[in-house]
This record gives sequence, C-alpha cells and structure tokens, in this order.
Amino acid sequence: MSGTDTTNGGEPTKTNINIRLTESFLEDIDATWQAEGYNSRSEFIRDALRDAVKHPELTRESWKEIAAVEHARRTGDSETFSREEILADDE
Repeated sequence: MSGTDTTNGGEPTKTNINIRLTESFLEDIDATWQAEGYNSRSEFIRDALRDAVKHPELTRESWKEIAAVEHARRTGDSETFSREEILADDE
C-alpha cells in the first residue's frame, strides 16, 4: 500500500496488522511510549517503523548507539547532541 492510497476524506487509508510479542517486550514498549509522551502504542510503533523504513542504512548497532547517547543526555552523563548530529556521525 502506498502513501497515496486515500479514503473519501483525503486521509491515507490504514490497515490493521497483527504481530506476536512476548508480554515482557510489550511491557517495555508500553513503558517507552508513555515515557516519551506518545498518545498511543500505535502512534509509537508507527514512528518506530517509519524510522526503520526511512533510514535503512542505520544498523541495529547504530540504533543502540543513538539510544545510549540519548540516555546519557537525559541523565546528564554527557554533553548534549542533537538527533541530526548523531545521525551525521553515522554517515
């Protein structure tokens, strides 16, 4: 389905999908989306998937590094970096 598929209202149509997750992973997801200020689990998962699709060049290791820097920034353990600076360092 492309981003140009629309309903009568001009909004992109959405399709439900089912995925299987462990309860503990789902608990981690729920804690994360709530802590990050998302309105819903679906909104958080869509953003995570969108990032993965738009930035396929970023490896799992790259995402771990980004997460580590973000954690350090939030806890005051290192200097602050913008998302753009972190992504630029991976290129």
